[in-house]
Amino acid sequence: MTAKKQRTLGIIGGMSWESTQSYYRLINEGIKAELGNLHSADLLIHSVDFAPIGELQAQGAWTEMGSMLANSGERLKAAGAQGLLIATNTMHKIADEVQAATELPLIHIADATADAIQQQGLTNIALLGTQFTMTEDFYKQRLLDAGLQVQVPEAKDRAELHRIIYEELCQGKLLDSSRQYYTQVIEELANKGVEGVILGCTEIGLLINQADSPITVFDTTAIHAAAAVDFLLDEY
Repeated sequence: MTAKKQRTLGIIGGMSWESTQSYYRLINEGIKAELGNLHSADLLIHSVDFAPIGELQAQGAWTEMGSMLANSGERLKAAGAQGLLIATNTMHKIADEVQAATELPLIHIADATADAIQQQGLTNIALLGTQFTMTEDFYKQRLLDAGLQVQVPEAKDRAELHRIIYEELCQGKLLDSSRQYYTQVIEELANKGVEGVILGCTEIGLLINQADSPITVFDTTAIHAAAAVDFLLDEY
């Protein structure tokens, strides 16, 4: 039997490359699991330089970042991408700009995550990530629209989680002390009745996993990668 033909997916990555490599592995593992033999994923990847983007994030220059990522999406479209994936949670703040510029379907990480949570039958969820993701509406509102209750940590914890992401995880530093901090924050949220926790930054899954949490973990990198496999096989 002839294997199912894949679509071509364009990935806007590099934010950070530490998690983009996880996407590449997970998507290829998913295609191998579905198609077997020597099959791998039909992907195009544009890995951007994260340092200028990190500076623009700190400045709140989202219009400029929207133009940068829209350009990335247009380059991927020109190379043959039939759909797009932005391999980061935070930069979904400008996902609409990227989709509008390219007119390609975009696999939204928050929507894929909401679907995964609903499949588990949970409603009261904690969201961990950068300050942008935890406090702004561009991400949380999509979860709320899906009927979920969304809790975030206290302000001091949000600041430390954000610091760990940029100063450690995005630079490949995986410290036991930071793992313990994340675990403590999750435990405190669980004690308040939260049923599951979203690892809402694609680097957090490099640091902690289900074994580190007393409640169900939703790793957005793994969830997003699984949605990418569905897209490649024309099932998304």
